[in-house]
Amino acid sequence: MQKIYRSLLATLVLSSVSTGALAKDVTVMISGGFKAALEKLAPQFEAKSGDHIILVSGPSMGKTPQAIPARLARGEKADVVIMVGDALKNLEKDNWIQPGSRVELADSPIGMVVKQGDPKPNIQKDSDLRTTLLNAQSIAYSDSASGRYVSSQLFKKLGIEDQVKEKAHMIERTPVASEVAKGKYAVGFQQVSELLPVPGVTFIGELPEDVQYITRFAGAVVAKAEHRQEGKALLDFLSSTEAQNTIRATGMRTVKVEQPVKQPDTVQ
Repeated sequence: MQKIYRSLLATLVLSSVSTGALAKDVTVMISGGFKAALEKLAPQFEAKSGDHIILVSGPSMGKTPQAIPARLARGEKADVVIMVGDALKNLEKDNWIQPGSRVELADSPIGMVVKQGDPKPNIQKDSDLRTTLLNAQSIAYSDSASGRYVSSQLFKKLGIEDQVKEKAHMIERTPVASEVAKGKYAVGFQQVSELLPVPGVTFIGELPEDVQYITRFAGAVVAKAEHRQEGKALLDFLSSTEAQNTIRATGMRTVKVEQPVKQPDTVQ
């Protein structure tokens, strides 16, 4: 009987060692818009796969050394990138991405915050948003996709570009909401999924739909990834139906799948 117990114990130990040896560290370079969703979903993926996710944060674009393209260019290792879809296209063109590995993950609208405790302005209509921005002492926006839209298009659409240019400021790398929480700026714009996790601010709402800008987030396996299969498995999980409730809870929208055009029936 004692031999049987020893044999079972040895089997369990070997099984544990084998499982540990098979587990992989999947390194994900990720920009802020999808980070909150992945942080919530990572434990589910790790429990199912046995692999471990390592997050490396950085903007999808911009001049900061922490930006994902800059990290890859200087040789930092990653298995997966998750970032703004347009920026991912540039990585695809430069052959940083494994061909055919791109997966659409979520759509992210732009929203606005004020410092917690400050009066809550109305931004439901274009005219309300216009008045709010004209009255604001200062305006902050990001250096990524949402900020580029705010600075180059939103102000023009509202007809206030000249009036706000002296008080509108681009925030590099740092989450916009954290600067608003410190009282450095009166209002802040960024993707909703990047605003909601930050303490010390009040989320006012999304931009009115007719001046809204949706940022697509997508992921892909890096061309030089050490763990390609595990990276693909992660992206498949993040784009699955079971992940959508969590994704929407972080302020993003499920990617709408375009339905094929139905062909007319052939007359026999």
